[in-house]
Amino acid sequence: MLTAIIVFAVLAAVLGLILGWASVRFHIEEDPLADQIDALLPQTQCGQCGFTGCKPYAEAIAAGEADINLCAPGGEAGIKALAELLGVEPKPLDDEGAKHESDKIAVIHEDQCIGCTKCLQACPVDAIVGAAKKMHTVIESECTGCELCVEPCPVDCIDMVDKKKTVDEWLWPEPDTLPLSLRGKQDRAA
Repeated sequence: MLTAIIVFAVLAAVLGLILGWASVRFHIEEDPLADQIDALLPQTQCGQCGFTGCKPYAEAIAAGEADINLCAPGGEAGIKALAELLGVEPKPLDDEGAKHESDKIAVIHEDQCIGCTKCLQACPVDAIVGAAKKMHTVIESECTGCELCVEPCPVDCIDMVDKKKTVDEWLWPEPDTLPLSLRGKQDRAA
């Protein structure tokens, strides 16, 4: 019994040394700028930017091969964060480079859903909930509008619709752009 313990201890030590040597020998240096850029991206892995995921897009930005305005799920806030990190001017979202605008969300017609789970598997951000052979639904606040769930649906029960604006997203007009009928009421209130 003592011999078996000693053999396993020696074997574990030898394998540990081999793994330690291999990690040093085959270590790959990654670009720290690409890692910083990747941390700012939304990690939806949707491919709307034309790359297979957020990491390849980040590497392309770091290498100067892609522009900062291709990520539709990241939107304007993501573009501003990337511009600040890279010390460049923010640009508007590139509608041609991005596959579509991010102001859409998926909606599942629940009465038509057969619970096949194909949309669950396709969703890169887990915004769809449901179980096999049960109705599925979309968590609107998590949906990035990437449309990856639409094509795999065998019963075509998923539509892309405009997001509903909330009070937080509403852009209130400046006083001088208000209609004349409202300007007088505002001046009297002040």
